[in-house]
Amino acid sequence: MSERIAILDFETTGMSPAHGARAAEVGIVMVENGRIVDRYQNLMNAGQRMPSFITQLTGITTAMLQAAAPSEQVMREAADFVGTAPLVAHNASFDSKFWLDELERAGCAASPAAAPVGSLFACTVLLSRRLYPEAPSHSLGKIVRHLQLPPADKAHRALADAEMTAHLLLRMQADLRSRWHIPDPSHALLSELQVCQRKHLGRWLSNTSARQTQPQLPELAHSLAPKAAAAPR
Repeated sequence: MSERIAILDFETTGMSPAHGARAAEVGIVMVENGRIVDRYQNLMNAGQRMPSFITQLTGITTAMLQAAAPSEQVMREAADFVGTAPLVAHNASFDSKFWLDELERAGCAASPAAAPVGSLFACTVLLSRRLYPEAPSHSLGKIVRHLQLPPADKAHRALADAEMTAHLLLRMQADLRSRWHIPDPSHALLSELQVCQRKHLGRWLSNTSARQTQPQLPELAHSLAPKAAAAPR
């Protein structure tokens, strides 16, 4: 089943829009049919200075932001680029806040407009904790190295981090197909998987494989349906 998924990453001036931080750069990678098919990246001028410690981490300076397009213009372009594609981020609880805040400031609606954040975003941190529990860390750079995926040319820049996350997502989908025999690891399925309690994960994977690969009577399909999940962590 072909599905376009948008992988999103922000560089920001701080930790949370609730504390006045703004997005400074957005990077988006579109994947479809197991490969990267498109990219979008832009710096954003929100009228804020870039703290020096973030400049040291990212290389993004206040002068670069002052020369960038207004945040509202960039977010309208980003929203057009994403369209109706479901979203993925590494540590989505961070990026989703900036995505929704900057969309609102730009007068754009998230798609689907009425959906809660949890259904808009799948999170590769939550997914990697479930699929690769043996990994020493689930930070982006370390899980990419653990799985021997392509590293970023410029870590801590939005497009480079979005590309690493895209490679991680594609690896997860490939492993779900080959190791767990789940032929359609869609965004909706990933959103279920990321909130599955880890003590029930083996059964969830087996039941999901059975639902997708075996003809079923209605009663059997009901018995294999995933149970209500606890909050992710």
